[in-house]
Amino acid sequence: MAWSASDIPDLTGRTAVVTGANGGLGLETARALAAHGAHVVMAVRNQQKAAEAVRSIHATAPDASLEQVALDLSSQASVREAAAQIAAAHPRLDLLVNNAGVMGIPERRTVDGFEMQLGTTTP
Repeated sequence: MAWSASDIPDLTGRTAVVTGANGGLGLETARALAAHGAHVVMAVRNQQKAAEAVRSIHATAPDASLEQVALDLSSQASVREAAAQIAAAHPRLDLLVNNAGVMGIPERRTVDGFEMQLGTTTP
């Protein structure tokens, strides 16, 4: 038995947060959830790419309910700010898709001093 995006139930009235929703799997996840009626909070580091992703989703799902929130997972301050912004705007979250991260990068540290690959994994 194969599963596909067409198996997603109606998500009208549901709020989903997708990290890294500006490209790759995060973008396609945001697109599928929005196409099925969810309000999708796109929590991403690069707001310009997020705006392009919003346009891309609206091209295939014109009525999609989308919101951008700045989130840089390599900064604990940014994580706290994004969480506070999302919590203030939404009394509850129905779906949380922890998609964002980095892979295969040279060794370096986050602003908080953690090794970058571990420090940018969605908490």
